[in-house]
Amino acid sequence: MSQQPLPGASTVLTMGILSIVGTLFCCGPFGAIFSIIGLVKAKTASQLYQQNPESYTDYSNVKTGKILSYIGLGLGLVYLVLLILYFGLIIAVITTGELSGEF
Repeated sequence: MSQQPLPGASTVLTMGILSIVGTLFCCGPFGAIFSIIGLVKAKTASQLYQQNPESYTDYSNVKTGKILSYIGLGLGLVYLVLLILYFGLIIAVITTGELSGEF
């Protein structure tokens, strides 16, 4: 029986890479969208691989893409928290009229 590429393996890897690149260089928290898509596709591909492992190759791409998706999701969440703190500081400065503390 010949082995065939695992459906969705390249998509998982691509989404994992896009989640990190999107978070760091482009869209901030919107990179988390790519990581969520990557994790959902990884779950589907893993279930398909577990049903018949000897029929498919490229499962390592699924594992790598899953790890990259988790990293991208973590970076996106950290970026989102920093963005909320940044705008919270701006709102606090605007409402009080000055920075609290002396230099």
